[in-house]
Amino acid sequence: MNDQIANIFILFLYVLIFAIIIRSLLTWFPVDRNNEMVRLLNTITEPLLEPVRRVMPRTGMIDFSAMVVIVVLYVMISVVRRAAGQ
Repeated sequence: MNDQIANIFILFLYVLIFAIIIRSLLTWFPVDRNNEMVRLLNTITEPLLEPVRRVMPRTGMIDFSAMVVIVVLYVMISVVRRAAGQ
């Protein structure tokens, strides 16, 4: 695998992880949901989080879907690094 392509893909995965973490942290604060930044984060992360929410059982008010997606993204990073020989 080309190292440059692998590095770009790994960077993309880290950006997704960062976006999910920021979105999760924003739920702790009173933020306007119509804010452009919040809508951008929702647009980026919701396609990843929503399918996991449908599969996972309800756990009350705590949403573990972000944690599951982050773990999956880290596994993907590990696989890409091994495939690239890094």
